[in-house]
Amino acid sequence: MYEMLRERVVRFIVLVLLGSKVAMRAEGVNGQYPALFAFGDSILDTGNNNLLATATKSNFPPYGRDFIGGKPTGRFGNGKVLSDVIAGALGIKDILPAYLDPSLSNEDLVSGVCFASAGSGLDDTTARAQGGVLTMSAQLENFRAYIGRLKSVVGEARANSIISNALYLISAGNNDVAFTFNTLKIAMPFPLYVNQLIGWNNAFLQGLYQLGARKVWVQSTVPLGCLPAGRTTGGGPLRLCAEAANGEARIFNAQLASSLQSLQSTLPGSSLQFIDVFTPFLNIIQNPVASGFVNAANGCCGTGTYEVAETCNMLVPTCPNPASYVFWDAAHPSQAAYARVVASILSSKPKLIDNYNASTYY
Repeated sequence: MYEMLRERVVRFIVLVLLGSKVAMRAEGVNGQYPALFAFGDSILDTGNNNLLATATKSNFPPYGRDFIGGKPTGRFGNGKVLSDVIAGALGIKDILPAYLDPSLSNEDLVSGVCFASAGSGLDDTTARAQGGVLTMSAQLENFRAYIGRLKSVVGEARANSIISNALYLISAGNNDVAFTFNTLKIAMPFPLYVNQLIGWNNAFLQGLYQLGARKVWVQSTVPLGCLPAGRTTGGGPLRLCAEAANGEARIFNAQLASSLQSLQSTLPGSSLQFIDVFTPFLNIIQNPVASGFVNAANGCCGTGTYEVAETCNMLVPTCPNPASYVFWDAAHPSQAAYARVVASILSSKPKLIDNYNASTYY
């Protein structure tokens, strides 16, 4: 009898201590956002594709060479990706773990996770073409399941508070515009395809809102024509930025920004912020030296003109200093470039945050 009572007391103390630790973490260092949740594509994916039956992976060298311990984690970069840098800059957490990571802890759950899947897009066709990556609707269902797990850790009231006060980050549209429309040759004028993409984005945001999300940052595309791969396929013999691809990105981004204003008016209590990453990335690409870079036309991996995913592997050479390159591979920025862009975003939108420290990642 005594042993049973003793065991119950010990178990109670452990739960109280764990709850206190989790609760403190849930407040967030910044005092504004207790957690960060990321949805979308490889700009934000921190390793979900590792657990999926898809060839769209990066959990092998040289990916992750500048990550903690030089470890490939499934992030499409040499180190941290945009979602990690934003989480760190806002004081939420140093890295944003993938939701599908089997080693995910209760503490990780409370301060936010990543649901994004490399290769995904607003159009389900985009995800299907990549063979097994998560559609946006699948990511939303994973978030629904996450909420149930969170409630079991901190209780319903605390979970609801975290969900309603957290920051939601979305990056989608890059693969739809660059790959699905142009490579799969969607049989409709581009403006009509953009209308469809915006409709799917609105539906996703409405679903997120219904699950409790209120503070959402929706990113623009990157300058698709200035990616090393974009230069190779559409930039001519000199591999200039492909203006046709950049033009399509601008059309999509303009309509996305406008749609968020309209949608916000229909979702009481919501804050839908358009986050322009196109412009700061383009500024860096056009003036690399001023931002501390020496190469903005090639990726650090291989020749830097086409290597990405399985073609960026341990058999190809990499540049000696990825921090001096805007791009890590032919489609993804380096950690240093992400840090510069995040610093630009946060300094230009002072009302979004109270403090940040993106310089940590330079």
